Amino acid sequence: MPLTHVSLRAGKPAAYKQAIFDSLYRAMRETFNVPENDQFMTITEHDAAGFRYGASYLGIARSDDLVLIQITASNTRSVEQKKALFQRIAQLLGESPGIRPEDIFVNLLEVEKENWSFGHGLAQYA
Repeated sequence: MPLTHVSLRAGKPAAYKQAIFDSLYRAMRETFNVPENDQFMTITEHDAAGFRYGASYLGIARSDDLVLIQITASNTRSVEQKKALFQRIAQLLGESPGIRPEDIFVNLLEVEKENWSFGHGLAQYA
């Protein structure tokens, strides 16, 4: 049920973006009990003028390879699951496509289960 949006600087090859999708999906399956085939993800690319970030906010040295990941999910996970998700995302994105952990920014938005419609105008979880 997560809806995932990724923002990054323009210019990365298709294989790089596919690796991001694959790593995020794997991390969510392993730590967030996301069902098989529950893959709703987008990547938005931005030129330099449309992508701004704090290069050293909280003492973390970020580069132009920064990826901003926003995951909207039902508010059913524990703090431990959230920490595990963040760690697994960093690990897997480090392996493929090779993103430094300093360049991985994740924001988790939690919503009530009844706030989803997966099609047909129905609230499947309500």
